[in-house]
Amino acid sequence: MQAYQYLAGGEWLDTDEHLESDDPYLGAPWALIPRCGAAEVDRAVRAAHLAFTEGPWSRLTATGRGRLLRRMGEVLAANAERLAAVETRDNGKRTGDILPGLTGGLRDSFDYYAGLADKVEGTVPPTGRPTILNYTTPVPYGVIAAITAWNSPLLIAIQKLAPALAAGNTVVLKPSEHASASTLELAEVLADADLPAGVINVVTGLGAECGQPLVEHPLVRKVSFTGSAEGGRAVAMAAAANLTPCTMELGGKSPQIVFDDIDLDAAVFGVAGGIFPPSGQSCIAGSRALVHESIHDAFVERLVEVVGEARPGAPTDPGAHYAPIANRPHYDRILGHIAAAVADGARCVAGGGPAAHPDGGDGWFVEPTVFIDVTQDMAIAREEVFGPVLAVLRFTDEDEAVALANDSLYGLAAGIWSADLARGIRLAERIEAGTVYVNNYFDACPQSPVGGFKASGYGRENGIAGFEEFVQTRSVWVDVGSRPEHPFPPA
Repeated sequence: MQAYQYLAGGEWLDTDEHLESDDPYLGAPWALIPRCGAAEVDRAVRAAHLAFTEGPWSRLTATGRGRLLRRMGEVLAANAERLAAVETRDNGKRTGDILPGLTGGLRDSFDYYAGLADKVEGTVPPTGRPTILNYTTPVPYGVIAAITAWNSPLLIAIQKLAPALAAGNTVVLKPSEHASASTLELAEVLADADLPAGVINVVTGLGAECGQPLVEHPLVRKVSFTGSAEGGRAVAMAAAANLTPCTMELGGKSPQIVFDDIDLDAAVFGVAGGIFPPSGQSCIAGSRALVHESIHDAFVERLVEVVGEARPGAPTDPGAHYAPIANRPHYDRILGHIAAAVADGARCVAGGGPAAHPDGGDGWFVEPTVFIDVTQDMAIAREEVFGPVLAVLRFTDEDEAVALANDSLYGLAAGIWSADLARGIRLAERIEAGTVYVNNYFDACPQSPVGGFKASGYGRENGIAGFEEFVQTRSVWVDVGSRPEHPFPPA
């Protein structure tokens, strides 16, 4: 098995213990990941702090940071196949889903923030005082703890790295223990962009042993976390000990609302495409289909036909329609959700269990699964499964659709399918979600912010809003002419 090291201050270092990382397609270990603890975390954070306060990074201009980010984008694209191959093996994501991002949108993230680095300006507020100049400037926090999830490690890491570095911070990355290899490879690749030592550091390991000491470290000035709502609560509580601010990109139970005026195939293809190709392992997966009662039966019938055409395959197979579940604990969790839905009285009309392995191996595949006769009080309608499981509910009119959509702890994304664009725009204003799609789903770009409402988190990634998550505002007051008066004048 391949053995990895962790990165601190430009040095690749060993740990006394390692964790096994599984290949989801084979259902067996393929790599050893460093099991970092508080000592390794402290070394990485102190290296990041030193790089922020001293050395070439601390003296680099915003324009200079932009040049380095452009170089990072070039290096990323040049090593795209290598990185995609590692991520595919480590979390089972289809190579065809990873490669276009590395050469397209994720490279564009570096280019976008490279251009933004020297264009975010301060202000000169009108104080009404003729001898006073007051101005504000955006100031980096310092060391950023960036904690990423196992479903898309490269994408999530780059969405945090690019704006954090553009703003002038340094970063300690902590990927999920279930999928750390591609993040370690990314750090090695980005070293070719001539980044100063300590600007990017990577520690790996378990949440309690590695993640918690990272979040609680007194030199960490901001935490950017992507993961479950449960994980987000734990991170926020740990960060609160030092009053460390956080950005939280958490889970969802995103509704897709289907009206009776939409082309049936367009709606079915859109809803199925919004959850099943990544096996539901996306935070914005549209896992609730709210379907107008007049087309419910026809919609479900066509949906079952389409889902029946889905073919599992190796993540490297360009013809595979869906790939394995990323890790064994989550595979078991998904099957538990399916069993609970059946016990609650939901009716399974497609899938409903493990999928046959394409070559008879031991990997973790789950069939695309559709439940109907779902009621709003069932767990399958309320809890995030993060798997290929779609709950279908009926509605009668716009008000009921909105009520059902908003009756959730989450508010990350939503889809609206209607031939009436005015209706789509009208409902988009009523849905409690950070991203609303009308007659499309899963679209994203570096220029447009993403983030959630309610238990789906707070703060934003991407866009100018994503940059602003990594800066503080300093206000400076300059007296240009007056002289202070005696504070205690005689009577």
